Amino acid sequence: MQTAAPPADEVFEPAPVGSVALNYAEETPNEYQLLDIAVNVFEVELHASESEQFGEWIFSEIRENEAHYLPYLMKETLLRSNQWGAVRVLPENDPSVDLQVKAKVKASNGKRILVHIEAIDSTGRVWLDQEYLDLASEDDFPDRVRITPGQPFDPEEFVEPFQDIYNAISNSLVKFRSALTEQELVDLKRVSEMIYARDLAPESFDDNLRQDSSNLLTVVSLPAKDDPMLKRVEDMQTRHHLFIDTVDEYYRSLYEQMRPSYAVWRKYSFDQINEDTKAAKEQYDFQNYGQSGSYLTLTQRYDRYRWSKIFELEYREISAGFNNEVGPAILELNKSVHGLSGTMEEQYIQWKRILRQLFSLEAEIPN
Repeated sequence: MQTAAPPADEVFEPAPVGSVALNYAEETPNEYQLLDIAVNVFEVELHASESEQFGEWIFSEIRENEAHYLPYLMKETLLRSNQWGAVRVLPENDPSVDLQVKAKVKASNGKRILVHIEAIDSTGRVWLDQEYLDLASEDDFPDRVRITPGQPFDPEEFVEPFQDIYNAISNSLVKFRSALTEQELVDLKRVSEMIYARDLAPESFDDNLRQDSSNLLTVVSLPAKDDPMLKRVEDMQTRHHLFIDTVDEYYRSLYEQMRPSYAVWRKYSFDQINEDTKAAKEQYDFQNYGQSGSYLTLTQRYDRYRWSKIFELEYREISAGFNNEVGPAILELNKSVHGLSGTMEEQYIQWKRILRQLFSLEAEIPN
């Protein structure tokens, strides 16, 4: 029996994750399970409806800011699970880590967040390639979001309204790791080491890796432990880790500076969506106005319409204010790290190029 194809514009979404408890490791996992993870700066989608309703410049900037803020929430959750090794937020793929986590934010407001997650390890094995959806309710937001000198934002009391989605993603990664054998995880770490070595000196380490029948990278041979070239690679990797720790620290600073204003904006977004929903339900039908009940009903509906417009204007001002609030933090993020220049993404690329050049120069110096 054939079934009709769904309409081209029909969008299928996953079921909401619901309430999700984080899979926390009471005891530190074995060394071979402590994979190093890089969470990339997120990609974002800007929907035309947002641009048309509130202005493209406002929401494109909010989405851009979210791209730097949300990955740190993911990183914090992964660390809190006590399941992994080093976890860092980085501007792009890093050759020194075991597992790369990428995300595209397909929808994000005070009411819902929809993200597509892709997690791939250094061998090329896909851990995750799926969408996650989380919905917020009134109970997910704090009673008070207005921040004043007398009532400052308290990060210790604030609970992320969409924490369930990050818990669900973290749990999915743990579940996938548990399906891998000890040898597969050991081999994965070896591949990571050789990938970084090959990234620095492809002419020296390219033959140490090959793809197997499943198109996964595998180590063909390992250099001797006292290999001077490998020792240089290890020295360079130590320097590289110091650099990416600094980069991650910049993202942490941005996250902390954005957190109060982002919490306010998201609560206003939640209220605005609820207001729009109520207004739509109470839309006045002019053809049946004689059956609407009374003059009181008419005035109530008019008041609802008037207040919805006032709220919409206030929401737009809050959105623009959020962008102005986090603007200095974004500028701080893009300040020079270790004498480099440009955006954080550009500085990261410069750093990798400098490391390769430095490695090449040191390799020419006789022992």
